[in-house]
Amino acid sequence: MYAKVIVDISNDAVDRVFDYIALPDTKVGMRVKVPFAGRVVLGYVVALTETSEVDNSKLKPIIKNLESVPKLKPEILEVCRFLCGRFFLRLSDAIKLVLPACVRLDRASEQYSSFVRLILDIDTAINLIGKRAKSQLSVVAFLSEQGEADYTRLCEMFSRSSVNSLIEKGIIERTYTRRMRSPEKINAKIERNVLTKMQQNAVGTIENQDKTFLLKGVTGSGKTEVYMTIIENALNQGKTAIMLVPEISLTPQMMSRFNSRFPNLVAVLHSGLSEGERYDEWDRIFTGQARVVLGARSAIFAPVENLGVIVIDEEHDSSYVSETNPRYFTHDVAEFRARFNHCPLILGSATPSIDSFKKAKDGIYTLVELPERINNIAMPKIEIVDMLGELMEGNTSPYSKRLIAKLDECIANKKQAILFINRRGFASFVLCRECGYRAKCDDCEVSLVYHKEDNELKCHFCGKRYRALTNCPNCHSTNIKYGALGTERVCEDLRKMFNVPIFRMDNDTTRVKNGHKHILEQFAETTPSILVGTQMIAKGHDYPNVAFVGILDADVSLYNSDYKSNERTFQLVTQVSGRAGRKNGDGSVVLQTYAPKHYVYRFAKNYDYNGFYEKEINLRATTKFPPFSTILRILVSSTSDTRAKEVTKILYDRAQELKERYGNDILFLQAMPAPVKRIQTKYRYQILTRYTPCDKITNDFFSISDIIEKDVSIFVEINPNNLR
Repeated sequence: MYAKVIVDISNDAVDRVFDYIALPDTKVGMRVKVPFAGRVVLGYVVALTETSEVDNSKLKPIIKNLESVPKLKPEILEVCRFLCGRFFLRLSDAIKLVLPACVRLDRASEQYSSFVRLILDIDTAINLIGKRAKSQLSVVAFLSEQGEADYTRLCEMFSRSSVNSLIEKGIIERTYTRRMRSPEKINAKIERNVLTKMQQNAVGTIENQDKTFLLKGVTGSGKTEVYMTIIENALNQGKTAIMLVPEISLTPQMMSRFNSRFPNLVAVLHSGLSEGERYDEWDRIFTGQARVVLGARSAIFAPVENLGVIVIDEEHDSSYVSETNPRYFTHDVAEFRARFNHCPLILGSATPSIDSFKKAKDGIYTLVELPERINNIAMPKIEIVDMLGELMEGNTSPYSKRLIAKLDECIANKKQAILFINRRGFASFVLCRECGYRAKCDDCEVSLVYHKEDNELKCHFCGKRYRALTNCPNCHSTNIKYGALGTERVCEDLRKMFNVPIFRMDNDTTRVKNGHKHILEQFAETTPSILVGTQMIAKGHDYPNVAFVGILDADVSLYNSDYKSNERTFQLVTQVSGRAGRKNGDGSVVLQTYAPKHYVYRFAKNYDYNGFYEKEINLRATTKFPPFSTILRILVSSTSDTRAKEVTKILYDRAQELKERYGNDILFLQAMPAPVKRIQTKYRYQILTRYTPCDKITNDFFSISDIIEKDVSIFVEINPNNLR
């Protein structure tokens, strides 16, 4: 028997199967150790054959099978092959995506706790021990009273030699129990909600259907209850489920709901887990102990079998697109797994992506709507405040008079408020007013952000830190200007204005383990209080006492050089506004902007998604932007500026040949420096092209980019979320 093996080396030159002589118990999907190029490397068996095209005298045997049960299940192997075909990944890189490093590289293993108990009656035990072994007698007396004790604790209380001696004599018995390093789980009892007629109709339309559904429901319409009902019905049929959420901060609250409904059946997968926790959660899924998987993007690769439903909540969120290598779209993987298992895929959102809603309009997806909040609770009223008008009236503060008045009212009524500012730190840049010097990162072509609490300047691209400036290093002036405010500055200002607890939630305050959970728990239990945060507070959270939402600088995302900027701004405004008034319909929102007449805000104010969609889709059709075209970016990076330019020139010449071949189907082609020219000491250049949607053109662009250049990285992105 021969084994087709992929070696665990990320290199195009070895991205193919190699034949080895299989061991008697070798199986497809196993991890193995194999000899390769004079060393022993990790490999994966992707097929077994009776014959080999390679001369038998040149074949080497597998050195060792690393497990008795293959870690790569048949479906997951098919997912890997799909990733390679759809996203042009190397098979070894696809396997690294689906197998966590703690499993793939044995960086974690099962842990056990040991207990001891008395197995003889106490009189017999005393006679066997003798009266002189007082320590052993004490152990027996303790166990006779307690029944069972932890082995390590017992050794600390008495002595390891006494305990081990009793085990050797057969007086006490040591047993082992696996200790699961599961993440902290909330098991609060949450009452089951009775489905409304609209929810019942949604469940009836979706369950057991081999289709992709777009569940468009306003914030507070009960989409989560629809998800859980469909999942429960799938479990009752002996099937499993995957539920994806966009932000790790959503996981604790969602985990509480799911644990209450499906006790002991839910596993969670996200980047905040330790390696031990991830190993145990993955193993619970792999062995079938956990039948519901809840997590962020990577949970789509969970090794569940017999899937009954896949849910992608807040499907519009950009976090579902992997922007680091290996790159992939979660939606595409989910669609593949749903078709493989003949089960429904549910894409849920109050503000679906333009692409998804067009597919629903075109009949590719089935549209299911929940147009009203539960019990017909009113959506919060959105007031738009013109900050230019505030300036003209003499208010130079970043907080409008209306915003402060609404916060005063909210606190007086002992309610909670959320303030949204999609910018962290204290100030977005530091500038010398005398000579114009701006503090920038040495390794990245970006301004440093001032963090007052740490009294540091930080690069938000590479994480490098610098001392805060007291004077200009160029002209030594102390006339320093600080840029646009971030979450840290907002919290400082609010503490001066209001005598209530202020909580901050951003990437800086949630770095510690369970940081999201602790902040949200404290906020939920504190009334009145204010929560200040970035986009991680904008979606999914359900706190009944939140009566007011303030959007401090709605324009942050509006004027990005990105065709999706209008779409993202509408989604953010609608999502964060939906956090208010979810219990009694008493919510209100103040949106601060310097462009109050922009059509995005006009539609957002009335929660008019359909109106916004029609405006935006007509604009995209006129300008030939996705979904009416495909944008492809080839990103070249190197520590050598010259090398990066040279390779970009080679690729651009090849791209020009494609443009000549396809003519007017390629609408735009240009090579240029990336908007952020240098990140982490690497110079970056890009080739941007836009063309009529065509798989053959896409494949050809991937093909011309498939070159190996020393010290140069080449990445290809389709419809990138971020063109920085």
